[in-house]
Amino acid sequence: MGRVLGLDPGTRRCGVALSDSARTMAFPREALSVDDDLLGAVIELVAQEGVDEVVVGRPLSLAGATTASTALADELARRLVLALAPVPVYAQDERLTTVQAQRSLSGAGHRAREQRARIDSAAAVVMLESYLEAGRA
Repeated sequence: MGRVLGLDPGTRRCGVALSDSARTMAFPREALSVDDDLLGAVIELVAQEGVDEVVVGRPLSLAGATTASTALADELARRLVLALAPVPVYAQDERLTTVQAQRSLSGAGHRAREQRARIDSAAAVVMLESYLEAGRA
């Protein structure tokens, strides 16, 4: 069984998390810039890390409605489906992952200023862990 790649797309950065090969834990990776190279960087990461499943965080409002950010995440997922076939690409609700990530980083002693560089991938870890736990249920 290969690893699972979790992506938490934003407007500037895309948080990245990678599961272990047993698919029990998720680990943060350096966030990727959201630019013309994003798709290529994800494709390269999938090939280098033996990824056989990709999960894209889908930001919804607290009420469950779609937003402008949802449309951006859906577009990234659509592009990944085409670029990574036959590797499956799934969407995962990511509501409140950033809040959970901020709490985790604060609890680990990281000050707010330090969190900026880590928050996107920390949120990707929260989202990917939720996905992995649902798969084991």
